[in-house]
Amino acid sequence: MELPCDLPQLTSDVETEQVKASGVLRVCLIMMGGELFAIDLRQVREVFELESVTPVPGMPASLVGVANLRGTIVPLADLRQSLGAALSMTPRYAIVVRHEAHQIGLLIDEVPEIRAIYPDDMLDSSGLRVNGGRSFLSRLVRVEDRVSGMLEIPSLLASVEESATDVNISESR
Repeated sequence: MELPCDLPQLTSDVETEQVKASGVLRVCLIMMGGELFAIDLRQVREVFELESVTPVPGMPASLVGVANLRGTIVPLADLRQSLGAALSMTPRYAIVVRHEAHQIGLLIDEVPEIRAIYPDDMLDSSGLRVNGGRSFLSRLVRVEDRVSGMLEIPSLLASVEESATDVNISESR
């Protein structure tokens, strides 16, 4: 299978021993609402250009619908509002992230970039949880002259699953 030239191939489930020993973390940088975020590359399955989004009635607000990715139905989430990012442009791509057996597509503005984050680039992450809410960010990292939030994929998936369950429970009453 040949990938379009502007989409990077994102495959990495294995860290080399050298990477583990050095503390270097490989991340996928994404843009959502003009804001830069990082995702541990081991949790990224693939990136695809959105052709169509099929809305699903009764889903939580963060789930905008589903997409058919080579016969697999992928739920799509728009996290821009939850993360405080701008809603000004319509996302053109989705990045499929996974944790254990669960996966979800996140709507993104731009095709991602793969980078190595070194221990010196990992910043103090105290204060990420605001107002006692669930944070989707696990830490802050420095990327060149910008600060980026590292998306916490297990927390994100748990939150989406929890809100979908809440919607189903309230509808059945």
